[in-house]
Amino acid sequence: MSPAERFGRELARCRKERGLSQRRLADRLSCSPSLVGHIETGSRNPQLDFAEACDQFFDLPEKDHFSRLCRRIRQSPSGPGWYLRWLDEIEPNATTLRTWDPLLIPGLLQTEHYARAVFRGHLATPEPEVEDQVSARMERQLIFTRDNPPTLWILIDEWILQRRIGGPHVMADQLNHLATVATHHNVTIQIVPADNPCTDGLMSGFVIAELAEAPTTVSVESAGKGEVSAELDLVSLIWDRYDRLRAEAYRPGESLEKIKEAAERWSQKT
Repeated sequence: MSPAERFGRELARCRKERGLSQRRLADRLSCSPSLVGHIETGSRNPQLDFAEACDQFFDLPEKDHFSRLCRRIRQSPSGPGWYLRWLDEIEPNATTLRTWDPLLIPGLLQTEHYARAVFRGHLATPEPEVEDQVSARMERQLIFTRDNPPTLWILIDEWILQRRIGGPHVMADQLNHLATVATHHNVTIQIVPADNPCTDGLMSGFVIAELAEAPTTVSVESAGKGEVSAELDLVSLIWDRYDRLRAEAYRPGESLEKIKEAAERWSQKT
């Protein structure tokens, strides 16, 4: 389901729960019935003022429900269906996220400048598309502003602290941000040593998402493709890899010191 289709389905659901026809809802929103119909089928994208009017009219517990869905349409990154499904359905509803990243700081913890340097590293990507991707990445981080933010368990390869992305100033800011986030009550960051004998995580990064009303789901990324799945055998395999990697990781306190030391080294290079 595309972001536009999701908006339309949510609009139709809320309308029907109120017992309204498309014409009656259109009257309440000061628009045409045909516009409501096109938006509900996903054939026309809503404007932000329409979404804000929906939020005001329906007055849902999540006050910006339709505005958020609208922004998702406007800032939705280009990408394969597996990633869009993760972005729209899984990550925003997760109660716990467990990640392993062998190459980069995980997207949910990236600073804007670090993310921009990552996307600019794809040399064929036009600058406007880079900015769209950066905006979408920052949008993802809004899950930490909700009333019940997810619990994060982050495993990062030690080499990431040494890998230059965007220059010394960008790296220093990024690692200082990482050190700050590591002190939050819902975040645990552990560094996996560079000489780690476990090779289970070298083939790809992954995320395990635990959800309150759905099966545990994993996102597995590689250079060639990605996959989102709740299939039991794959979830069990990824859980096993996560546990093996975590068994080799530094403790959280030691990891925080490693991050701070690396941030200081980068600061001295600026």
